[in-house]
Amino acid sequence: MKRRNIILIHVLYWFYILNQYLFPLYVGQHKGSGMAGSGYLQEVLISLVLNVFTFYAVYFSIRPILASRHKGMVFLLLIVLLGVILGLRLPADWLLRTIWKGGGTVLPFEWVWVWDHLRMVVITAVYAILIRYLIHAIAAEREKAERVHRQEAGELALLRSQINPHFLFNTLNSIYALVYRKSTEAPGAVMKFSSIMRYVLEEAHAGSIPLERETEYLRNYVDLQRLRFREPGFVRMEIGGGAGEARIAPMLLIPFVEQAFLMGDRERIPGIVIRLTGDGRGVRFEVKCYQKGGASTRKGDFETGLDGVRRRLELVYPRRHTLEVMDTGEEAGVVLTLRLRDKETEGQRD
Repeated sequence: MKRRNIILIHVLYWFYILNQYLFPLYVGQHKGSGMAGSGYLQEVLISLVLNVFTFYAVYFSIRPILASRHKGMVFLLLIVLLGVILGLRLPADWLLRTIWKGGGTVLPFEWVWVWDHLRMVVITAVYAILIRYLIHAIAAEREKAERVHRQEAGELALLRSQINPHFLFNTLNSIYALVYRKSTEAPGAVMKFSSIMRYVLEEAHAGSIPLERETEYLRNYVDLQRLRFREPGFVRMEIGGGAGEARIAPMLLIPFVEQAFLMGDRERIPGIVIRLTGDGRGVRFEVKCYQKGGASTRKGDFETGLDGVRRRLELVYPRRHTLEVMDTGEEAGVVLTLRLRDKETEGQRD
């Protein structure tokens, strides 16, 4: 916890204590004690000085005491600490009152006076322990949150690094095949690949991007895959619903499409169906493919390849997404819905 926040907690505590001391003065009840205004203020000042000493004696001593592994030792050390504080408070109180009221004043010893001090020592010690625990708990919770954030950021970066090489490898294979055949479509494929590379290198590390950029990325990827597969109508892609108004995490949708191309059966028309709709409130993404061979032994293969993207969804969209996976062996697909927060729809890049 930052030092200024700790100081603020202490200032608020002592403001509260001072206000409790002065409350009888506010409402005129101090007169019932037989003391005039100045006399009551003297009592407040003496009590405040003694309680400040008690508070910080406990505040700075309690941590090493509680560090002991034996409960009996902790209890014994607390008793000793309170005894030492009481032993210092009593002569300090006597000395302050003697100085304040004059050297010739004799202060009688009374047990009720000792009991009042013991009571204030215990009460002030409880406040000191509670405030020390509060500050420690807040600092520990913040440190835990920062540690979790760093861990999730590192895990998210690892998941992204696992996606990029896989995609680039497949795309380079497609372009190599076009160049090898000396296809006239090779220049256009290179331009699409250039656009994809610009996206991967310049935008894929942002916290969020416009959905239309992710859509353009998907279109370029699908176009390159169409050049490789060559079956007319094998992929049907539908984009609609004002998708450009939304913002999502980059490279979030491509793993589903990659998995569909990996598992899709080229003999089916269409073999892959992709639907994407989105607006300022949410995104719905659907991918469906017919798997090669359609054998029941392939059941579950499609879902197995999505473990990384599942974890990424949990990190980026906790409790704000639903992912339905259908994998019967012959047919497989996913339906992903995202609920967007306000900051993802402001049109600002992270």
